Amino acid sequence: MNRRPTGGSVSALPGFAAVEPASRARQAAPAAVGSDAAEHRLDPARLGDHVDRLYRAAWALCGSREDAEDLVQETYARLLARPRLLRNEDDLGYLLRALRNTFLNQKRSESRRLRPDLLPDQLDLVADSHARRPEDALESAELFAAIAALPDDFRDVLVAVDVAGLSYKEAARSLRVREGTVMSRLYRARQHVVRMVGDRSA
Repeated sequence: MNRRPTGGSVSALPGFAAVEPASRARQAAPAAVGSDAAEHRLDPARLGDHVDRLYRAAWALCGSREDAEDLVQETYARLLARPRLLRNEDDLGYLLRALRNTFLNQKRSESRRLRPDLLPDQLDLVADSHARRPEDALESAELFAAIAALPDDFRDVLVAVDVAGLSYKEAARSLRVREGTVMSRLYRARQHVVRMVGDRSA
């Protein structure tokens, strides 16, 4: 991969096609639920509707496909453990925040554990069944690893908007920050990812 990104947007990067459908879905999605929306329960039967977006968000958080699968499963297990009442919030925004909280809890738990032995030098390569070409898998893995390496505040807004497909308003509600903060952090996060992937591709 010797191509250097030319644009300032993450969507211009090689391999970002894997997450672009979520961004397009965000643009076509209905407006965010208003502040006067009624309470409603999270419907367990509809959780599968969001699994693809949550998986991409988890991959961006973890930087690993395998860890992302585990994170989504753990998040769903926690959500299904008891009924969830949502107030003035859409399902995807709530699920994304639950995913992020589960991720942070896992990181805190890992930091308290003893480090395992080093991995062997030789590891078997696992093919990406979702990739059309081997180079697509490498580019996607590189992009998600770059997102996972961002500072937490930048990573969270980029995952919410560019990966999970939330609008600025929905992302602000999910992350509990101002819309202006989302826009500012998102711009800087995209610039960071462009630079990181560009440096690795040079």
